[in-house]
Amino acid sequence: MNRILIADDNEDIVNILKKFAEKENLDADVAFDGQQALDMFDKNNYDLILLDIMMPKKDGYEVCKTIRKTSMVPIIMITAKGEDYEKIMGLDLGADDYIVKPFSVAEVMARVRAILRRIEKKSGQNPALVIDSMKLDLDSYTFEVDGQNVDLTKKEFELLWTLASNTGKVYTRENLLDSLWGYDYYGDSRTVDTHVKRLRAKLAAFPGLDDVIKTIRGVGYKFKEPDNK
Repeated sequence: MNRILIADDNEDIVNILKKFAEKENLDADVAFDGQQALDMFDKNNYDLILLDIMMPKKDGYEVCKTIRKTSMVPIIMITAKGEDYEKIMGLDLGADDYIVKPFSVAEVMARVRAILRRIEKKSGQNPALVIDSMKLDLDSYTFEVDGQNVDLTKKEFELLWTLASNTGKVYTRENLLDSLWGYDYYGDSRTVDTHVKRLRAKLAAFPGLDDVIKTIRGVGYKFKEPDNK
């Protein structure tokens, strides 16, 4: 049975999410402020966290940032405003997804199921991928170039892993949104372009890696085949 943590200061929202989670055969713990969420995270192992942004004591951003120092557990951020900058900030801090209040509980559960399925699928993959000077470790979500660690966000790592583990395969933006978020994403497909731009900027710091992610005009992206192949 998968175990999740629901953190929100609205007791009604927490209760209904917990009720529906248990109908999905999920073991659900609850927290009503950011500090309680961190305390519970320190004591328990969770497969996924539903995390409200606006909470007392510590907000969702601070909680997410703290968790990301030690864990890559999937996090779905819950925001009341739905402002773009809030979504971007959450994703940059390492959140896997976001959902805006008021929301459909059925949709939340669909996203939870999709992420948990993605975790199960990844568990059967080879945890390490080495291509020339690059090494990606799926267990620790670490990326190294010539032994030097490169700091990537969770989504940047997953984007690079998806492309690099399928060298030469062309992905449309829609393909990438679906595989990285695990459901039919309702936002702007330019989200992928933004992540690619940031990832390329980090790769460009290393000789020969500035063009490993190729743009296929009018289609999407692919990872360049190694020169020795």
